[in-house]
Amino acid sequence: MSLAGAAAQRKKSPRLGAAAAAEQAANLLAWYDRHRRRLPWRALPGEAADPYRVWLSEIMLQQTTVRAVGPYFDRFLARWPDVAALGAAPLDDVLAMWAGLGYYSRARNLHACAVTVLRDHGGRFPDTEDGLRALPGIGPYTAAAIAAIAFGRHTMPVDGNIERVVSRLHAVETVLPEAKPAIRTLASALLGAARAGDSAQALMDLGATICTPKRPACALCPLTGGCAAERRGDQESFPRKAAKKTGALRQGAAFVVRRGDELLVRTRPAKGLLGGMTEVPTSDWRAGLDPAAARQAAPAFAAAVRWHRKAGVVSHVFTHFPLELVVYAATVPARTRAPAGMRWIALATMAEQAFPTVMRKVIARGLGE
Repeated sequence: MSLAGAAAQRKKSPRLGAAAAAEQAANLLAWYDRHRRRLPWRALPGEAADPYRVWLSEIMLQQTTVRAVGPYFDRFLARWPDVAALGAAPLDDVLAMWAGLGYYSRARNLHACAVTVLRDHGGRFPDTEDGLRALPGIGPYTAAAIAAIAFGRHTMPVDGNIERVVSRLHAVETVLPEAKPAIRTLASALLGAARAGDSAQALMDLGATICTPKRPACALCPLTGGCAAERRGDQESFPRKAAKKTGALRQGAAFVVRRGDELLVRTRPAKGLLGGMTEVPTSDWRAGLDPAAARQAAPAFAAAVRWHRKAGVVSHVFTHFPLELVVYAATVPARTRAPAGMRWIALATMAEQAFPTVMRKVIARGLGE
């Protein structure tokens, strides 16, 4: 559905007119007042939202679930209770705390944003969408979410839950992502005259708890009377999506080297996949890579090293491709120097290191029997 098509559809149908949209917005807020989720970053009824908590949660929730984010949010807040504390923290500490949450560019941008707010805005977040979008790591959706939830700006952020609710409500036939502008326009009609942040969070909660991807509980939905997909009976087919393209399998080798109670590691380049994270040395990751050839990328030491190939492979799936790594393990004598660009870390500090999940899998395989 194009923007013009969305407007035309709203004009043709009395259920989608201004009066009906206002009624739906009111019904949505009434439902939210009864059924709102209790989330650690969400202000209680009558409380003012904390922009820092809203921002931190929105960055963490990008491409991640509420269940996964909860423990990370609590740990971040305990260690860095405000933007000033986070902006003063070393980036390596932030990356280490983030490890396991995925999409590590978010952690680098999180830190850069905190530094910018502290340095350029006196520790206060801008209260407009334009001001927020000028900050590192904040795009159109996140700016709208913070502006609405933290500052009450009359704007509607559209996340995956809201896309699903609105596409079903209006039976939007256009495939995502082409449908995004039309869905945004239609979603904005559900903003209440006031309480913009609550309107947005109500739609998010509705998508998360009632209008779910599979088996939506339409009988409990406050918008069911005006839902086009529910009348048609094909709710689960919305939103329309193009078939996913899965990248080709990439392969490589990883090298787990132990020196007594220490492990050989290096830092990945700041830009790119897993940027700035800590890893054990690896070969390049390429499609069709021969494991024997990948073995030639092993770190070079002054003395000969005896490598032991571990059974099986470590498998991991990134957003755009699956990965398989053959793991080689070795033990070197005390006082062996780390090759250029690498360093030794104490095994006792493993939990504090900024290892991505795939590296923790590799290390567990390499250090295992």
